Amino acid sequence: MAYGGQGDLMAKIPAYKQMYASLKKDIQEGKYVPGSFLPTETELERIYGVSRTTVRRAVGILTNEGYLIVTQGRGTQVQEIFTSQHLNKITSFTETLRQRGYQVSTQGLDLQKVLAPDHIRDVLSLKEGELVYHVQRVQCADGRPVCIMEDYLAAAQVPDFALKSNGCVSIYACLEEEYGLFLKDAVERISAVGASFTQSQILRIPVGAPLLHSRRIANAEHGALVYSSLYVIAERYEYEIYQVGRA
Repeated sequence: MAYGGQGDLMAKIPAYKQMYASLKKDIQEGKYVPGSFLPTETELERIYGVSRTTVRRAVGILTNEGYLIVTQGRGTQVQEIFTSQHLNKITSFTETLRQRGYQVSTQGLDLQKVLAPDHIRDVLSLKEGELVYHVQRVQCADGRPVCIMEDYLAAAQVPDFALKSNGCVSIYACLEEEYGLFLKDAVERISAVGASFTQSQILRIPVGAPLLHSRRIANAEHGALVYSSLYVIAERYEYEIYQVGRA
């Protein structure tokens, strides 16, 4: 897979960036699966037709992005997708993945306008008979499912949400861009649970595998606006908490 003679356009792209893109694509498409080791540097030089310096630069970038881990004496291992989220800032899961450089896609999107269930009516301070938008989907990072997501939004505050949300990066971004609604604070509870059979099938993990279950109530100026429930593969995600003092 040498990079010489591929035309003027490719010639303008540094070799390490070309190898980085090609190797990342190979990982994403399953040529190198999580847990496996990459070929040696010498073999990578031959496979991609580049120098050792180029190999090391490309591997270094993918290591920084969390795709690889280099272990002295063992080699370079392909990692599961992993990302972290700061708890001192209101950020959606989708936005966090994008900020980390992952290609985010959605599977199984189901958006319906329904009567608010009792527990949702309570958390969003709605009256009996009020409607909500119920959004369910599976979020994928670089083509691999990492999170089962469920959101409820007070329909009265987001008219035509089904139309206006189409094409938005995230629900939070849609609220800001389409409705001028900005979240000012949120309360989030996180617990550890084992994957059910259905969750294991959706996320392609064993039954009982650890998941992080996040439940968040996000508030705008006039009160609760969004209730979110997420099941995230625990080994691919972490939360970072920023703490100040003891007073």
